[in-house]
Amino acid sequence: MSKSPISFARPEAAELADRLRQRRRFIQVVAGPRQVGKSTLVQQATDRLAVPITSASADEPTLRGAEWIAQQWDAARLSIRDTSGAILVLDEIQKIPVWSETVKRLWDEDTRAKRPLKVVLLGSAPLLIAQGLTESLAGRFETITLTHWSFPEMRAAFGWSLETYVFHGGYPGAAPLTGEPQRWSRYVLDSLIETSISRDVLLLTRVDKPALLRRLFELGCRYSGQVLSYTKMLGQLQDAGNTTTLAHYLQLLEGAGMLRGLPKFTGDVARSRGSSPKLQVLNTGLMTAQSGLTLAEARADREYWGRLVESAVGAHLANAAMRGECSLYYWRDGNDEVDFVAKTGRRVAAIEVKSGRTPAAHAGTAAFAATYRPQRTLLVGGDGLTLKEFLSRPASHWMRAL
Repeated sequence: MSKSPISFARPEAAELADRLRQRRRFIQVVAGPRQVGKSTLVQQATDRLAVPITSASADEPTLRGAEWIAQQWDAARLSIRDTSGAILVLDEIQKIPVWSETVKRLWDEDTRAKRPLKVVLLGSAPLLIAQGLTESLAGRFETITLTHWSFPEMRAAFGWSLETYVFHGGYPGAAPLTGEPQRWSRYVLDSLIETSISRDVLLLTRVDKPALLRRLFELGCRYSGQVLSYTKMLGQLQDAGNTTTLAHYLQLLEGAGMLRGLPKFTGDVARSRGSSPKLQVLNTGLMTAQSGLTLAEARADREYWGRLVESAVGAHLANAAMRGECSLYYWRDGNDEVDFVAKTGRRVAAIEVKSGRTPAAHAGTAAFAATYRPQRTLLVGGDGLTLKEFLSRPASHWMRAL
């Protein structure tokens, strides 16, 4: 089922290598969830370059201090042999307290000294990385955002079928384990889910109710593709939290690349932010690893498979939104509903999914079109685009085609 991904490189590797060949101008920041291949991609990029490379990772059980950054930086400076310079790669940088202030000081020192040292920073918590960048490094960096692997990438790297991708999602590290369902599930639960929550959220951010955050994640996986008010969530979670806490925890889970709440499309940003969220996993493997089902069992369950298909479409769009390709919403007015609304600039696309879970597509498209006049309405499944066709192209393709 799976083949070796050794020769496969995501397109961002060539983009990063090209930036590093250019004159020193910006710090390069590679951000994305755990296990999407950030370290591998950076190595693929730097292997193409004939300059000294200094690499180090702060991904340790206990947090390192800012002096660690200075030590690695000095080592990279000493490796410079000529005007071609050198490259410093620091992984999991967000785990260092006040890392951005330290990086700013050292980067500015090199700028003043005209020292040709280029810097690549990696981080598994894009939200926390962004906070450090905007606080201290404005104007000094540019970002490459890595998201979960798409269907074409998993097919090219591992030879996956569409059904395999819908069930297992886009985790390349777990791909060799798909022939052993229990082992695959344990790997996703222990090495991906638990590690992301405990080391990328709880270790780095103040969370007063960690048990509530974990249950919220489990709830989001169980109800992915459904709209739940925060009040209903609290009822399901049976916890003495409040809606503000849940909204904040959803934001943290989104920042870790796990789960997000899609706002309702209203045409007004403020009103959209105050709406009940539509829960959406960013990788369907997060759902299935907790289900206890095999691929064959999930495929035989029409209701469950329909939810997986809808979540796969949503994850494809949500990851595009994380890369900045679009903004993503849902829409509902009474009984009328549109599964996903993607917006780029002034262009709006309404996307419905006919997954087999319901006898027909939602009847909300016409009502939405009458109110908002979208440039494009898409149906995925049924008489519309096949799921394979939709997932085989980047979400930006469907927006560019407007």
